[in-house]
Amino acid sequence: MDDRNAGTPAPKAYSGVEELPEKLAADGTTIVVGDPAAATAVRLYEDPRCPVVEEFEATGAPALREMTLRRETRAEYTLASFRDDRVGGEGSKRAVNALRAALDAGKFTEYHAVIFESMAENELAGGYTTASLLELADQVAGLRSERFDSAVATMKYKDFVTDSQKKYEAAGGDDPRGPGTPTVVINGTEVKGDRYGLLFEEESFALLLNSARD
Repeated sequence: MDDRNAGTPAPKAYSGVEELPEKLAADGTTIVVGDPAAATAVRLYEDPRCPVVEEFEATGAPALREMTLRRETRAEYTLASFRDDRVGGEGSKRAVNALRAALDAGKFTEYHAVIFESMAENELAGGYTTASLLELADQVAGLRSERFDSAVATMKYKDFVTDSQKKYEAAGGDDPRGPGTPTVVINGTEVKGDRYGLLFEEESFALLLNSARD
């Protein structure tokens, strides 16, 4: 038995996510999680090294996960990597590449959860590296394989990383730097202004998501 495939159980907060459909959209950059027929589409712009995204994932995002599990919403991720240019290193690019490799293994959602749970620790160590990303993959049962490990080590999906960053920048409209992370767009309407703070509290974000269906 290959010990790399044993993994450890996903955190309880993410139990059931392995059942969610995951796919790469036709645009080649959007990662879609959840029932494609769900009434509410939630687009998320995230950088794996952004501390504000880390806060969102720990506070409001569980509401989205629960509603996605209930087939009420689907999440559409655009993964940015601009933080590398701002704080140095290639941690964001390496993490986005690894997340794309996890999608091939049908483990994007679980690995995405592990990435953000470990972000602060990895930032203190200088950002995600090949070694740290493979170590984190050990926490997702069935993710480690020769194919996955090679994709992480060789930056197999570097074109995806570049194209995803361009997609993020294009979403900024008049601002070529992009819209900022996290940016959340619910059924085509960006959450901003006075409503932006609702993203960082599970109950308020759940109410916001429910109101989009009314």
